[in-house]
Amino acid sequence: MDFTYTLIKSKRKTISLEVRGDELIVRAPNRTTKREADEFVQKHEAWIVKKREQIAARKAMERAVPRLSEEELHVLAQMAKKVIPERVAYYAQRMGASYGRITLRCQKTRWGSCSAKKNLNFNILLMLTPPEVLDSVVVHELCHLFEMNHSARFYERVYAVYPEYDRWNGWLKKNGDLIMARAGYR
Repeated sequence: MDFTYTLIKSKRKTISLEVRGDELIVRAPNRTTKREADEFVQKHEAWIVKKREQIAARKAMERAVPRLSEEELHVLAQMAKKVIPERVAYYAQRMGASYGRITLRCQKTRWGSCSAKKNLNFNILLMLTPPEVLDSVVVHELCHLFEMNHSARFYERVYAVYPEYDRWNGWLKKNGDLIMARAGYR
């Protein structure tokens, strides 16, 4: 099978593939020839086909997800106004963290963020996730008050407060797109 792809060369040491929708991206060391890239793509044909099938199936599932009405979004926002500040206060007290304001909105791409001014932002769609997922996002953002990066020290702090972080972050990675789809974002 012939695949059209974008070849991106850089100082990297290995060749890798990335499937983004219908787009195939090959990342390769600067010294890689077109022929070597073609051979790499052909060698991984089965993986590419499988990945594209998974993406197509996921998109079909997202299209089939029932959309939230304006009224339902309003109810989620009201729930979020009560629940999220309570969870933030609980974990901030446990961690000895101080923060600025909390902003809640329905966002297309993020579950939470932390600004340099120590303001916290959370997605109201977190109300559609298990409580443990909300807690994992809250802890993640509060840890940014101490470490504004995703370094090993940052994750040490996260795991110290929330040892089950990987489990619930994994849940969000697996199911987050479907939740976003309910708001019409996918």
